[in-house]
Amino acid sequence: MFETPMPLWEVFIRNRSGLPHRHCGSVHATDEVMALQAARDVYTRRGESVSIWVVPSTAIVASDPSDKDAMFEPTASKIYRHPTFYEIPEDVGHM
Repeated sequence: MFETPMPLWEVFIRNRSGLPHRHCGSVHATDEVMALQAARDVYTRRGESVSIWVVPSTAIVASDPSDKDAMFEPTASKIYRHPTFYEIPEDVGHM
């Protein structure tokens, strides 16, 4: 007898207000409520988090690493995105 595997959920945690959510792992759960509870139990043991997102793994779309050149090469030709030619005054310090 084969059991149907539970769906996989990706877990994102925000540790403090103002910080971005960060991917911290995955959990298996039957629905979003169970996924939130499992994520809380597994990834927030010390109580340092303020927010949890769970997303079905099937909802995530990613680029293919073999398409790296087509996806990211055009940005290298736009020198205005890289402020390497600006003069920074001495009193500004480290930027």
